[in-house]
Amino acid sequence: MYLLRSTGAPRVSLNAFLFGFAAVAMLVAGALSYLASSQPDGLDATTQRGCTVVAGQLAGECVAQRAEDHDLVDSPLADYTIGGDATLTGIAGILGVAATFAALFALVRVLKPSRSRAG
Repeated sequence: MYLLRSTGAPRVSLNAFLFGFAAVAMLVAGALSYLASSQPDGLDATTQRGCTVVAGQLAGECVAQRAEDHDLVDSPLADYTIGGDATLTGIAGILGVAATFAALFALVRVLKPSRSRAG
């Protein structure tokens, strides 16, 4: 029987990995969000096929004409901005990442077996 030996590489705890990943995600959300395109993404572009925008309104025949605003359209972080201010896109991204990782850490804490129960 062969035993696998440890390579001596330091092990990274789950919390350290998640904190590092969160830091990188916040950097990307905070800095790179300003480089994102303001043009519609693939889904928006597809639903707008067959329509033209005239004075901010859709004209023609397309799926997007039947679209309705969702319930959170007036929320503070709607449209990746803070209160509709597009200059705060990066801060909105950082807040979104922080909220997501806070939920992730809470979920990991609840689901991770404690040492007393595992042993």
